[in-house]
Amino acid sequence: MFFLFILVIQILALTIPLLLAVAFVTLAERKVMASMQRRKGPNVVGFVGLFQPIADGLKLMVKEPVLPSSSNVVIFLVAPVVTFLLSQVAWAALPFGEGMVIADIDVGLLYIFGISSLGVYGIITAGWSSNSKYGFLGSLRSAAQMVSYEVSIGLILITVLLCVGSLNLTEIVKGQEEVWFLIPLFPLALLFFISALAETNRAPFDLPEAEAELVAGYNVEYSAMGFTLFFLGEYTNILVMSTLCTLFFLGGWLPPIDLLPFQWVPPLFWLGLKVNLIVFLFIWVRAAFPRYRYDQLMRLGWKVFLPLSLGWVVFVSGVLISFDALPG
Repeated sequence: MFFLFILVIQILALTIPLLLAVAFVTLAERKVMASMQRRKGPNVVGFVGLFQPIADGLKLMVKEPVLPSSSNVVIFLVAPVVTFLLSQVAWAALPFGEGMVIADIDVGLLYIFGISSLGVYGIITAGWSSNSKYGFLGSLRSAAQMVSYEVSIGLILITVLLCVGSLNLTEIVKGQEEVWFLIPLFPLALLFFISALAETNRAPFDLPEAEAELVAGYNVEYSAMGFTLFFLGEYTNILVMSTLCTLFFLGGWLPPIDLLPFQWVPPLFWLGLKVNLIVFLFIWVRAAFPRYRYDQLMRLGWKVFLPLSLGWVVFVSGVLISFDALPG
């Protein structure tokens, strides 16, 4: 019982700040995009609009849910819950510092990759159960898109694994104590970031939610809390991908320079700073680039990213073998 109590406390200590972070990431996105596009953004509810996410959340909570009469009601209601829960359980294996992790498992990399692969089921069941052609087309687009770019992400992670010799995320960060992987593997870091944009359905790869063609895509029939759970799941996945990018290529919680003043700063500060930088890049890309056509998206994934990521696996493994530098 004591173990279960501690586990519940750990989960709550992670989930509550995470939901607050997601709420204020939406505010940050609206503020940053408003600044880039010379608009004001949210500035009425609370001091400089700080309470806008809370007002939006309350509005969605009190709205009446609408169930399409021809939908499969059970699957229709379960789909957003699955999407939200999968975005939350991914954090169990993500370390915030040495020893600061709920489950420090040796196959943490496979766990994260498996959870991200399951995320497509919530979206495709939402589109199918809605019994709407617009929702179904959006869910099929999402399935094809996520599968396409998960192949590239998997090959990129194999390259990182070759450099470290461990699937444990803490060991991957420790392997960057001499030099962050961003420097020797910069092209892979760029490929990973762009693939993360496609994996999380973010602009310019937000084809499943293309408002002009699909009327919001797979979640077109959702309102109130169903829409809220999809919204929270999407932004939580953005934070997950930003954290993974930080752990794999930016040294995680390690300071940029190994000097005594930097060592006094808590590890969580460095991790949070780097994650915020990646989230800012997510927002910047959305504000700066137009949406791809679907054929361009597929061609980029299968004809460009797949050969490049596979080539880097061969190249990095060849270099490591040539210099007898394979870890372990």
